[in-house]
Amino acid sequence: MKQPSVYLKMRVLGAIDTVQGKTRHERVHNVAAMTFLDEDGHARQFTWRTIQTWFYRYKNHGITGMTPQPRKDKGQTRKVAPEELLEALNAAKPHFHNKRHNKRALYRFCVENGLLDPGRLAQTTFYRFIREYELLAPEENDHKKRLAFSMKFANQLWQADTLVGPYCDTGLSSGSRQQTRLIAFLDDASRVLCHGEFFFEENTDTLVRALRAAFYKRGVPEQLLVDNGSIYCSQEIVPYLALITFLGEDCRFLVESEGLAYTVNWATSPPS
Repeated sequence: MKQPSVYLKMRVLGAIDTVQGKTRHERVHNVAAMTFLDEDGHARQFTWRTIQTWFYRYKNHGITGMTPQPRKDKGQTRKVAPEELLEALNAAKPHFHNKRHNKRALYRFCVENGLLDPGRLAQTTFYRFIREYELLAPEENDHKKRLAFSMKFANQLWQADTLVGPYCDTGLSSGSRQQTRLIAFLDDASRVLCHGEFFFEENTDTLVRALRAAFYKRGVPEQLLVDNGSIYCSQEIVPYLALITFLGEDCRFLVESEGLAYTVNWATSPPS
């Protein structure tokens, strides 16, 4: 519930002069038993100590004393500055190899190694400082090496990947449902979806079916960029490519792993 307004406080103080009672202390207790409606029509009732506090504030400071005053130390740290905490975190983070640091483990490490004094910085305050000042936010500059592809013409490079699809009825039995897999091919230059198809299985046979449909629709690309998934790196795909493409030349697959792309040349020959 929101804080009472100055208008409501003055109404409560005004009731002290009209309520029955021989002494002011008795009248304050009688006002505390009364119910007042605020500007929103909500019933409000206040303790006699609250009313007595308002009374002395109005007596000493007038109407100015009735307005809520913010804390003078709001936004200021009393014991440990954020800079000191950041310095302790920078000294502790090299001992943790994971990118997502455990806050509790960091606090324990700083206390055990004398980087922080638990008497000056409690664990809950440690969590709050990290959240408010974003002391463990990931760095914006990512130095991980990546190779970007931007071909000039269509069919110079396709990108392929497998995505998780929805659950669908298999038709084998009543209520039998299975999660699907989407195998899709995207042209790098034109950004055209060459082909995409859902399967219940993710294996070499389903990849071959998707490749065959994509080749029939858009032709054979010069290069195909895939990740290091098992179906893309399997040696079983080589003879299938030979049967599908009927090419007597090397089929170039660009396999992406750890953000770096490297070329794998698989020699294929037409079937005899």
